[in-house]
Amino acid sequence: MLSMQSLPKDYRAVVAGSSGGIGSAFVELLKQDENCSEVVEFSRSTWPAINFDDEATIKSAAETIEGEVHLFIDATGFLSDEIIKPEKSLKALDANNMTRLFELNAMGPALLMKHFTPLMPRKERAIFATLSARVGSISDNNLGGWYSYRAAKSALNMYLKCTAIEVARNKPQSICVALHPGTVETSLSDPFAGERERFTPENSAKQMLQVLDGLSSDQTGTFWDYKGDAVEW
Repeated sequence: MLSMQSLPKDYRAVVAGSSGGIGSAFVELLKQDENCSEVVEFSRSTWPAINFDDEATIKSAAETIEGEVHLFIDATGFLSDEIIKPEKSLKALDANNMTRLFELNAMGPALLMKHFTPLMPRKERAIFATLSARVGSISDNNLGGWYSYRAAKSALNMYLKCTAIEVARNKPQSICVALHPGTVETSLSDPFAGERERFTPENSAKQMLQVLDGLSSDQTGTFWDYKGDAVEW
């Protein structure tokens, strides 16, 4: 059974995006960890709910947390629906769709950083992790396409890097990192998985927790995949 040994005994965890495939897997794994005293879940369907188009809901959710949070996992993310699809060329760019992808993949998570990192303890180890994607790596982009999703995840990475620098000034034991979960059996990746190796949400979440457990404070502001390999920005 997985246990986050690097965190303080009876640590508290918060998972945003808990209704999604990976988010719910994180919740179940953390609930099984005897070292975890509480797992708080937030999504569009919880009470209180969080909605990325309304910052007040994120602020209100954070205000319901009493005490410190040692592990915060942002498992939110959006790629496509019946209207929005990954663009294959410049001519497919649409301002409204671009705005929506940035709102859900970059701006919303950044607001989670704004309202939840203040809950991390000053004198104990704590982790803030956000689900990014390898396609958000500028250095790793050799195929092009998927303009807005790539750009939004790149923006998320920059928000995370800036947050890590700011948080470290007053909370030197804290870690803020971006994670690539791999290709997971979820509604987000199902239409685009092709022949790629796929993981169950539980397997992906378990591997990412193991990665987080092994990181040191001097690795804050970095980007890692589910295997524990560093991803270039």
